Amino acid sequence: MSEGRVRGTEDRGTEDRDTGRWARARWRWPAPPGARPALIPLLAVSVAVAAAQLAGSRFAMEKQPHREGLAAFGYVLLLLGPALLLLRHRYPRCVVFGTAAVTLLYLGAGYPYSPVFISVVVACFTAVVAGHRWAAWSALGLLWAGHLVIGHWLHPWLPPADDGAAPWSQELVVAAWVAAVVAGSELARMRRERLARERAEREQAERRRANEERLRIARELHDVLAHSISLINVQAGVGLALLDQRPEQARTALITIKEASKEALGEVRQVLDTLRTPGDAPRSPAPGLDRLPELTQQASGAGLAVDVRTEGTPVALPPGADLAAFRIVQEALTNVVRHSGSRTAAVLLRYAPRRLEIRVDDDGPATAGRAASGGGNGLVGMRERAVALGGGVEAGPRPGGGFRVLARIPLGAAATVSRERPPVAEEET
Repeated sequence: MSEGRVRGTEDRGTEDRDTGRWARARWRWPAPPGARPALIPLLAVSVAVAAAQLAGSRFAMEKQPHREGLAAFGYVLLLLGPALLLLRHRYPRCVVFGTAAVTLLYLGAGYPYSPVFISVVVACFTAVVAGHRWAAWSALGLLWAGHLVIGHWLHPWLPPADDGAAPWSQELVVAAWVAAVVAGSELARMRRERLARERAEREQAERRRANEERLRIARELHDVLAHSISLINVQAGVGLALLDQRPEQARTALITIKEASKEALGEVRQVLDTLRTPGDAPRSPAPGLDRLPELTQQASGAGLAVDVRTEGTPVALPPGADLAAFRIVQEALTNVVRHSGSRTAAVLLRYAPRRLEIRVDDDGPATAGRAASGGGNGLVGMRERAVALGGGVEAGPRPGGGFRVLARIPLGAAATVSRERPPVAEEET
């Protein structure tokens, strides 16, 4: 198939999709901005209004013999208003003034009072809903004022010849009718705006949830990959340095690389499981502080000795807090491996009644990769995790030298009594 035929097929497919999208949009209420009105509903409304005005006017002519009988000009006016309604979505202001003028001509010609006002009602309703309130109100006001002038001052010079002045009580009825039309149109406009606002809020909430999920997945992938790849990078350097002189130690480095990469693949697979069909359960539980010994062992393989201490009574953490605590410790140790000249780190878990405090210290001088301000994606991710749970993270140089990461995670009433096996025992790796 030639390139032109392929492009033509794609264009037709895009046009078909757009046509279907427009067709669905035309039937939505309220219609989205820019939606083109469907021709069939426009014709149906105009035909219905024309039938109602013709039938009502013929019936009114029999009940009002003192008025002028419907002639050809009268039938033209009765059909002209519904014809103008075909353009009410494209030119709402012109249509509302046009139907009001047609109605005034009908009344000035002395024809019977009839449902000729239906065209004005539909045009006013459309103009108000479209946002042209002043045009609709002005057209109704001019129509009422014109009816007042015709019925009380111009009637001697207008047909029928023996017609007297209209009673003032009739004007009160007309004014009430105009007020009812305005009130109904305003109610429809407010309902349309409310529905549009609710739709926009739902779409904004969906976008916000999607962004939050995207950030959560990016944060998980960063924490997993940064930790594992840092260990792999360190051990690869060790293996290359010892490959010729001490191959046994190089073998140990390769084993560490294999284990770190295997764990990284497992955690990446677990993160990607969240992108599967909604409703599918994760294949494995999210990591928590119960895996902290494995984390310290991996750091030991990278040449970092970690001293883990626990203060207070360990409690079972909520899943979100447990994952956040594990990732904070993981990222802090990764930063020590990558950006610190120290080969030792101290991890302190302090359990308070409603808060878990995590402190990770190292004594080494900072390298060029660690900014004194504590910037970087890893520290940003730690702060985001803690803030999402109502806590916070502080990171920066210690007064006596080295670097400190201090995180506070509120636990609330969700924390329960200590597990049978505490998540972290006091040990030194």
